Amino acid sequence: MKKILLAAVVTGFAISSAYADTVRMGTEGAYMPYNGIDDNGQFIGFEIDLGNELCKRASLDCAWVKNDWDSIIPNLKSGNYDTIIAGMSITEERMQEIDFTRPYTMPDPSRYVTLAGASVDIKSGVIAAQTATIQASFIVESGATLVEFSTPDETIAAVKNGEADAVLADDAFLKPFVEESGGELSFVGDSVFIGGGVGMGIRKSDASLKDKFNSAINSMCDDGSLNSLITEWKISETFPDCK
Repeated sequence: MKKILLAAVVTGFAISSAYADTVRMGTEGAYMPYNGIDDNGQFIGFEIDLGNELCKRASLDCAWVKNDWDSIIPNLKSGNYDTIIAGMSITEERMQEIDFTRPYTMPDPSRYVTLAGASVDIKSGVIAAQTATIQASFIVESGATLVEFSTPDETIAAVKNGEADAVLADDAFLKPFVEESGGELSFVGDSVFIGGGVGMGIRKSDASLKDKFNSAINSMCDDGSLNSLITEWKISETFPDCK
């Protein structure tokens, strides 16, 4: 059983298509409950627990690497790390650039949040979203005005300071902000389902690595530990075809 390594930010260097002895797990560290960094500088969240268990089951040495969201796919392709495990929904557009494992979460509904009591038309208003997300693309297609931010926390701040009428993001991310806002924030409108669930991004040249992680995800599905972890971290719905 291999040891799971926690790494600080890795500047990275280009490597060949084959992954190195240590599999570097790229994450944003800013999108709880999927992934985050605690007060001691340690990676925490659903995907951290998941990734550590997957590496253990696949007998892989793994190290965590923090990377900003807006460059997370380019830096995977350039070899700064070997996987993306960062709340990334599987979409046809992304699959043109990188490969994905099978989903390890069901599609999480996207929801709108605004200031409580505000009168907002989400179809024509100014809606905040994180840059290069499925929510940002959806807002553009909906006809509303998109205002993009590099981090998810900035989208919440934009609603609070009046820069945006509402924010569109994953329900699991937004719910704690609403619950802890003291009535300042509230959900509005219907839930929107976008994307095909969340999976691990992997370079197209690393098919063997994808196979290892798929086997590990399937193992967690079969023994019930995947659904248990989803329930523990309150991530989307559980898989009906997993134990």
